[in-house]
Amino acid sequence: MLPSLSIVVPAYNEALRLPASLSAITVWMDACGFDVELIVVDDGSRDDTAATVEAAGRQDPRVRLHRLARNSGKGAAVRAGALAATKAWVLISDADLSTPIEEVERLAAAAIARGAPVAIGSRDVPDSDIQDHQPWYREAMGRTFNRIVQALAVPGVHDTQCGFKLIRADVARAVFGRATVDGFAFDVEMLYLARRLGFAIVEVGVRWRNDQRSTVDPIRDSAKMFVDVLKIRFRHRGMAD
Repeated sequence: MLPSLSIVVPAYNEALRLPASLSAITVWMDACGFDVELIVVDDGSRDDTAATVEAAGRQDPRVRLHRLARNSGKGAAVRAGALAATKAWVLISDADLSTPIEEVERLAAAAIARGAPVAIGSRDVPDSDIQDHQPWYREAMGRTFNRIVQALAVPGVHDTQCGFKLIRADVARAVFGRATVDGFAFDVEMLYLARRLGFAIVEVGVRWRNDQRSTVDPIRDSAKMFVDVLKIRFRHRGMAD
């Protein structure tokens, strides 16, 4: 398994969903048998997200809060958490645990077996297990976005947007030290940079369920992501192939 792990959870106005997620993660941490820390990055929330994490941290010192002064975007929150991580590997997980925390064991096994420093959860490979689908229009937009991403940035990766990714800490520092995208297209930039830096990526089917309370706007956020994907190649055009 892994020598040690930092779990990074970006959170914006997640006070209602966090208690159950923090409980599930800490239960898994107790059972996993290796050194784990949990970093929740509060992305300038206006609710009790920070207080919720601080209360959990008082009960369990493995849980710590990293606060951004203002709402900066999911990419900015993940980048801050990954760069603050202190363990050998970094897991990025959504606050709603759409992919159960136990699935990190599948990612870790695949990363070790394949010698890959980046393992990403996927909803679009044969061994994926989608237990609750998104509405049809979101799935259709996701497929269209992925075709654009494969054409412009990371060919061969079927699902860049699943919010469950495992990355070796030294690779995380190399990637996120160069990353610039603050919004939802940060996943594409992360994988694009990892490829350009010569790091192997393995895509692993995971269990996933749609959370009806998602705050992603399918029109507005998809348009922003498309623009960011176009910017990624331009911003990093000076990197060696």
